[in-house]
Amino acid sequence: MFHPLKLILMPVLLDYSLGLDDSIELTVSVGDSALMGCVFQSAEEKHVTKVDWMFSSGERVKDDFVLFYYANISVPVGRFQNRARLVGDISHHDGSLLLQNVEEADQGTYTCEIRFKMESLVFKKAVVLHVLPEEPTELMVHVGDSTQMGCVFQSTEEKHVTRVDWMFLPGERAKEEIVLRYYPKLNASKGYPQNWGRFQNRVNLVGDISHNDGSIRLQGVKESDGGNYTCSIHLGNLTFRKTIVLHVILKEPRTLVTPAALIPEILGGNQLVTIVGIICTTILLLPVLILIVKRTHRNKSSVTSTTLVRSLENTNKAHPEKHIYSSITTQEVIDEEESSGKPEATYMTMHPVRPSLRSAPPSGPLDNKSVGGMPKSEQAF
Repeated sequence: MFHPLKLILMPVLLDYSLGLDDSIELTVSVGDSALMGCVFQSAEEKHVTKVDWMFSSGERVKDDFVLFYYANISVPVGRFQNRARLVGDISHHDGSLLLQNVEEADQGTYTCEIRFKMESLVFKKAVVLHVLPEEPTELMVHVGDSTQMGCVFQSTEEKHVTRVDWMFLPGERAKEEIVLRYYPKLNASKGYPQNWGRFQNRVNLVGDISHNDGSIRLQGVKESDGGNYTCSIHLGNLTFRKTIVLHVILKEPRTLVTPAALIPEILGGNQLVTIVGIICTTILLLPVLILIVKRTHRNKSSVTSTTLVRSLENTNKAHPEKHIYSSITTQEVIDEEESSGKPEATYMTMHPVRPSLRSAPPSGPLDNKSVGGMPKSEQAF
């Protein structure tokens, strides 16, 4: 009895350890959905009795329950309520989990366990979920430009996309319009998606449908294109939806930028008022300043002239002119010199007359009067 029991337990331990090593990774953004597959491949008919999904963040010792399935009832647990549901076909050994509105705290390891009726074998599979920051759900684009709107359904399993729909709602009370519709089976022969109305020839499917990517590109954006765009990716009875809000900006006419136009942007309101006030005050006080400068200059000129005159007077008093001596030879002296044979010198003292600083003497040509009773022609200096 010991050996048969050993043979029965070995497969259980082997499958359990293989499940731990066979983990896969999945990356999603905050707010998106994640499909984590858990499918047991078997050629035999097996009846699934229980499915458990556990979560481990790596920080806690004990794992948290995400969802459990028993007796045809699926129950999400804890903070995963209303966000986690079993989407696999249990009759085909598929216990895949869909996690919607992914949060940052959802990052961690998710472990699936499938148990079968009348068997001790447990199938186990682990999925490591990486959560990225939320992608922008609102886009802003200028009129005439192009924009790309992403719509990717992240999944660990290769699910065949059955349909992709893009719908447009311009306003709350407006009627929803079809932007693009794509059926892989029907469009296999045509080779392109179908679009209608005003979006015709302006919308292209740029995503890879084989990887659950239904992204589109809108070209030649118009002002009327602003609104809500909703993408729906259908995988059989499973649907993934995402809504993007598009804001259209009108292009402003180009204007010449001058330094005067940049002043209000560079300076604040209070600084601009202060500068204007200083300029106005300067303009008003400028004539007064000019008058004060002129008066000051006149006073300085008058003081300088008076000082110069006084300096000259003091100089003249301190340094009187020297007497000028000149010898004058008269006729009598000449006669006496001839009779005596000895020349004699006669000297005459001349005192210079200082001109008055206030009233100058009239000037005129020298007359022919004699100096010292002598004719002008006989004067010698």
